[in-house]
Amino acid sequence: MDVERAAERIAHWIGQKVQEAGAEIAVLGLSGGVDSAVVAALCRRALGGPAVLGVIMPCYSSPQDREDALRVAGPLGIETIEIPLEGAFDALMRVLPPGGRLAQANLKPRLRMLTWYYLANERNGLVVGSGNKVEIQVGYSTKYGDGGVDILPLGDLDKGQVRELALYLGVPQDIVHKPPSAGLWPGQTDEAEMGLSYDELDAAIAVLEGKPGAKVSPQVLDKVRRMQAASAHKRAMPPIFEIEP
Repeated sequence: MDVERAAERIAHWIGQKVQEAGAEIAVLGLSGGVDSAVVAALCRRALGGPAVLGVIMPCYSSPQDREDALRVAGPLGIETIEIPLEGAFDALMRVLPPGGRLAQANLKPRLRMLTWYYLANERNGLVVGSGNKVEIQVGYSTKYGDGGVDILPLGDLDKGQVRELALYLGVPQDIVHKPPSAGLWPGQTDEAEMGLSYDELDAAIAVLEGKPGAKVSPQVLDKVRRMQAASAHKRAMPPIFEIEP
């Protein structure tokens, strides 16, 4: 991948989408991870620092994530706002019936989505997501949570390409190589939850796309196919019943 050209093209695309929407700023979640760091840097290139709002939303998450988010935002000169979500999460847990760990954890990204859109409504912003190709293809997202965004600048890049772009854009190396996590519970990591490494996922998607030289074990490929089938509903608009005339 020509990272310089990719950065230029994606930044230009972001600017176009913001302009087409009649928006004035880009609103994005800053998680302290590599994907959101890359999106922040690209939005800064596209729009300038004053037109980018990075939202930090701790919810019983690692304090290191907050520090990493601020380390990304500082050199970019973008505005940040911190909105703790523990109180909202606790209030929901008091009124909802008891649920399992995943049902409770998925409330967190859905609260983040509500926060992004509140701020976007108030500031005439476009919500910019940080999902990459692999996460979209296997459905590793929370429906109407981190998947609830207006545009996805990294949606056609695999994880390896996101990391390449991050290094080119000057994202700190420890953040580039930090174990990806959605911050759903203490110690949670994407790879442990999915049962596959991002290298395996990147390779499987490349095989499924028919890219020359791509290789992966049959077991990994079968698992990725099953993940794609199970998450197909996340990549489609809700089906509508068509009544006969």
